[in-house]
Amino acid sequence: MGEDLRKFKEYREKMNEKILGAGNLDLKRFFALDSSVYRKGALDSRTKELLGLVASTVLRCNDCILYHLIKCREQGVKDQEIHEALSIALIVGGSITIPHLRYAFQMLEEINEESLKNKK
Repeated sequence: MGEDLRKFKEYREKMNEKILGAGNLDLKRFFALDSSVYRKGALDSRTKELLGLVASTVLRCNDCILYHLIKCREQGVKDQEIHEALSIALIVGGSITIPHLRYAFQMLEEINEESLKNKK
């Protein structure tokens, strides 16, 4: 696993445990809502994760970009579909999103490399 990808997963898990372990009902409710909106409904989960990826790119949040890339891959989203979604993010967000597109492509590469290693 790429170092950036590994660190992200470890940090996210550790900090989410601390946040949810604080016992604050509002924090727990928000996290539960965040999970529930990505479940299949009128839109399938794949589409919702791609929407999350576009929004995260436009908002320029690399942590969110990586999270949605991971979730897209778990949902079976192909690289070409991710690339098309990122092209929409670029049109909506403008050239200021280009550094985040670079990050998305780098992390997608790491995710793909990890996936290949896990298949062996």
